[in-house]
Amino acid sequence: MAETDLIKLYSGRILELAAAIPHHGSLDAPQASVRKRSPLCGSTVTVEMDLTGGQVSRYAHDVKACALGQASASIFGAHVIGLTGAEIAALRDQVKAMLIEDGPVPPAPFNDYEVLVPARAYKNRHASILLVLDAAVDAVAEAEANTPA
Repeated sequence: MAETDLIKLYSGRILELAAAIPHHGSLDAPQASVRKRSPLCGSTVTVEMDLTGGQVSRYAHDVKACALGQASASIFGAHVIGLTGAEIAALRDQVKAMLIEDGPVPPAPFNDYEVLVPARAYKNRHASILLVLDAAVDAVAEAEANTPA
């Protein structure tokens, strides 16, 4: 990858998103806490959440990733409260298809993922972008398992 290609990939909008990650931190006594690590790049994300009535009611994440992974966490974190597990899994699948299969950008409110379309050409960056979504899918399963019937 040429240096000029990397400069283009890390656009100003991506850096803005990376600098403004909502829900950054941790929760007291969450129903779920999932840590994911990308073996390729070493990025890590810890997602903590609670579900109420099948929807995310509390959410926090600790993101130690490249700017692309941080931007993805920022976009996701801005709209995660109120989502169901099925919606989170669908979003993960949409972003994965957007990157790997040149699929469409997810619909609003997640259409800001469009800023990550240039990363399609950089397969080694896909895992970092998907990391927060993969962790959130697993956190939903853990929260559901920890929720009394």
